[in-house]
Amino acid sequence: MKILLIEDDTETAAHIVHALREDGHAVEHCSDGMDGLASSRAGEQALLIVDRMLPGLDGLSLVRQLRAEGNQTPVLFLTTMSGLEDRVEGLDGGGDDYLTKPFALKELLARANAITRQRASQKAPREPVRLVVGPLELDLIRRIAKCAGKAIELLPQEFLLLEYLMRNTGSIVTRKMLLEHVWDLHFDPRTSIVETHMSRLRAKIGYAGAMIHTQRGVGYLLDPQLAFSH
Repeated sequence: MKILLIEDDTETAAHIVHALREDGHAVEHCSDGMDGLASSRAGEQALLIVDRMLPGLDGLSLVRQLRAEGNQTPVLFLTTMSGLEDRVEGLDGGGDDYLTKPFALKELLARANAITRQRASQKAPREPVRLVVGPLELDLIRRIAKCAGKAIELLPQEFLLLEYLMRNTGSIVTRKMLLEHVWDLHFDPRTSIVETHMSRLRAKIGYAGAMIHTQRGVGYLLDPQLAFSH
């Protein structure tokens, strides 16, 4: 990942840059607060490592300015200011973590990686907990299926079959896809397992079964618009 280090102590900066690059990161270094602010605005960094005591513009003011501008790049503060109030001020000012000098480079690397992992997980799209297609509704947490608000008793494989169809609404799913994703079979068992379960599923969901269209020789298509367009 790309990291911007803003540190005015040349010896400390050299050790940090070397350690980060050895860990596989691309590193840019600024030794002045104003230069660091400009680089932070211009770059697409995954992390800023910022010393609190900097010439030109102190680290806390730098981060506060970035946050005021809407820049949410994660920040790890480095500082000799080890008091509780100093740490609280740094975190309240927009820092994601706070490491006091002297420090071990292994801890710096661990904290840097932890911050970026956490931020990446926050950005990752969340899995839905409920699927709704036409009158059908699936609660993926409690494993409850409903049609027009009424609960439907589905066997586990029938639930998985309906879930896969609903996740792929509007797209044709082949028999091979269903065997792999619903039954975890990566070969053709030469049985009518898919057709049998599909027939049972259609019967159990009642009139909503009209949404499941058989594409002969191709697969199945779940499309509520085709079912209820007339």
